[in-house]
Amino acid sequence: MSTEATAENPAPARAERPLLEVRGLSKSYRAKGAGLRGRGRPGVTALREVSFDIMRGETVGLVGESGSGKSTAASCVLRLTEPDSGSVRFDGVDVRALSRADLRRMRARMQMVFQDPYGSLDPRFSVRELVEEPLLVHGERDKEARRERALQMLERVGLSAAQAERNAHAFSGGQRQRIAIARALVLNPELVALDEPVTALDVSVQAQVLNLLTSLQRELDLTYLFIVHDLAVAQYLCHRIAVMYLGEIVELADSGELFGNPLHPYTVTLLMAAPVPDPDAMEMRRAALQGTPAAGGEPAVRGCPMRQRCPVGSGRAECAENRPALREVTPGHLAACHFPGELRAAAKTFPAQASGSV
Repeated sequence: MSTEATAENPAPARAERPLLEVRGLSKSYRAKGAGLRGRGRPGVTALREVSFDIMRGETVGLVGESGSGKSTAASCVLRLTEPDSGSVRFDGVDVRALSRADLRRMRARMQMVFQDPYGSLDPRFSVRELVEEPLLVHGERDKEARRERALQMLERVGLSAAQAERNAHAFSGGQRQRIAIARALVLNPELVALDEPVTALDVSVQAQVLNLLTSLQRELDLTYLFIVHDLAVAQYLCHRIAVMYLGEIVELADSGELFGNPLHPYTVTLLMAAPVPDPDAMEMRRAALQGTPAAGGEPAVRGCPMRQRCPVGSGRAECAENRPALREVTPGHLAACHFPGELRAAAKTFPAQASGSV
């Protein structure tokens, strides 16, 4: 996927107010065996003070390794998981303050496509019935109207009316993901959270689904929250990207700016981990990455959460004592680092585009 392909998915014009506003979102899970009063083993912080906006018609990607909090963030935004603190405002409405009935109505405007197209579709129903179900849940009692809308949406994602009467198990992984997309879009939502929607698919099928998502966004004026670990996919589809590390956003910028000028050491290491057909370049990258293992575990209370793994912050008093805040380093480019850009400047070889996964 080339950098030029992003021109097919141009950034939307900036509106006065974001469609989605997330502020200070935090979520922790108590460890098993912790006891009724939380004693015993410490819990896990999945999200820590996560904040970001998404403009109408925009795609914002959450990128990071497994366990970085990407999926938890999306789940909390849609209130599939209740966050511990923070606010989520959708089109000016406080999502966390909604009653059960109001939240159910709001869900028609906020939908989700899950990673596993095999587990997210009930094998007992035909494809048409699967796509009709959200319409029935949200009050469409006219059977013919439901059928017509379901068939139209299936056709839009590339499936015929003849295929609609078959069960989901008869389809390939790419086709099942198209069914899942049709099911999410049949309610005409404004925001769609896509949780690793192409990870389980073959590379050639991934490209087809990504192209479908791009065309649907243009045709239906959709806004995407895109959860992804593949850097090439993020570069292709996303207008802006937030890099997450141990439940926090450590860098946030336009896609082109982030890939061309990464400021946080963690972002640099992710990009440098992408393989290139140059042994000398890979050897230089390995030297820069030395002492920077994969993310995992709970960060220390004081200082930078990455300091013991960071080629820049290791041994520096500022990094050991003070936790860096996410701040604007250059216009529109935020990073949570005391020494932003230092590792990038030290990397003499750097990929012009992403080509790997994290």
